[in-house]
Amino acid sequence: MRGAALSMPRLDRMPGMFFAAAPKDLKGMDHSLLDDKAPKRRPKTFGMDMKAYLRSIIPHLESGVKTSKSKDMLSADEVMQWSQSLEKLLANQTGQDVFGSFLKSEFSEENIEFWLACEDYKKTESELLCCKAEKIYKAFVHSDAAKQINIDFRTRESTAKKIKAPTPACFDEAQKIVYTLMEKDSYPRFLKSNIYLNLLNDLQANSLK
Repeated sequence: MRGAALSMPRLDRMPGMFFAAAPKDLKGMDHSLLDDKAPKRRPKTFGMDMKAYLRSIIPHLESGVKTSKSKDMLSADEVMQWSQSLEKLLANQTGQDVFGSFLKSEFSEENIEFWLACEDYKKTESELLCCKAEKIYKAFVHSDAAKQINIDFRTRESTAKKIKAPTPACFDEAQKIVYTLMEKDSYPRFLKSNIYLNLLNDLQANSLK
């Protein structure tokens, strides 16, 4: 795990890193993942306070967020549920975005990118499995991958063999390892981070207005 950065990156400078929107294919990976071999750089200071940063992530904070049935609204209760488990956090689109931003500040965004890529892969039509499996493998699993995930040699080799005859479960073993790594390592730090606590406090304050 790379050391945590002293400041967090602006989301508008982040590469297209998520697959949470259930894309039909991984064509975007050709540039954002497979060709991204440049070394990671320490993110620059925001030049804005934390509240402004959080509003750049969740624009509707400006208008005061209250419990709502609208899918576009985020409530304090919803954000509090993120602390119940990593599963609940990742089940929420905004939770994925905020957690992903936190991981990027720790130089470990490849973990959530891989996990989300695997979730998308499982929904892939059978005739597209081979192509998509190869892209995910080259982007995250291969020993020379630009965004190589931290898995043991046996799992890496096992995954390489599985993609030769791909099934929806090809990456299950590697995905489980990465999930456990996030759950035991990054997730507890996220819950204590400014990005999470300030977001929660902001939402709670707005709910009282």
